[in-house]
Amino acid sequence: MLNLIKIKDKKKEQAASAAGKAPVKKQSAGELRLHKDISELNLPKSTSISFPNGKDDLMNFEIIVRPDEGYYLGGTFVFTFQVSPSYPHEPPKVKCKTKVYHPNIDLEGNVCLNILREDWKPVLNINTVIYGLNLLFTQPNDEDPLNHEAAAVLRDNPKLFEANVKRAMAGGYS
Repeated sequence: MLNLIKIKDKKKEQAASAAGKAPVKKQSAGELRLHKDISELNLPKSTSISFPNGKDDLMNFEIIVRPDEGYYLGGTFVFTFQVSPSYPHEPPKVKCKTKVYHPNIDLEGNVCLNILREDWKPVLNINTVIYGLNLLFTQPNDEDPLNHEAAAVLRDNPKLFEANVKRAMAGGYS
C-alpha cells in the first residue's frame, strides 16, 4: 500500500514537471502541525503575530506582547519563534528581542518558561506558549529565574522592582 502511494506521488511530480510547473515541496510533519496551530490561534487582545520572512516561512515568526496589567503595563515586547521540523516533539526556540528587566528573561533574550524546557509535551501548542509568555508579564516568577538579581529584588523589595521595570522600559536600565 505504501509503495502504491509513493508511485502515485512520483506520477504527480512527473505530470507537474511535464506541465512546466515547479514540483510541490513536501511539508514536514512539523510544518503541518504548526500550520494547524497557527490557524487555530486564539490570541489575547494584548498579543499579535507577524511573519517577517513572509507567510511562506511559517517556521519563523514573531509574537508581540503588550501587557495590559501588572508591572509591564504599557510595554511592547517582541519574541522570535523558531520552530524545528521535528515540532511538536521538541519545543519551539523562543527569544525576547526586547531588552527587559525581568526575572525570567536574561539580557541575551533567553526565556525561562518551564513548557519550553523540561515540561514540554507534544500535546502542547503555540497557543500554550503564547499564553505562558503573557503570564510571565502578569506574574513574573522569582522562584525559577534567569536574571537572579531581578528575582531577588522582586522577592525582597517589590516597590524597587517596579521602579526598575519602569526605568528599564523608559530605556534607562541596563
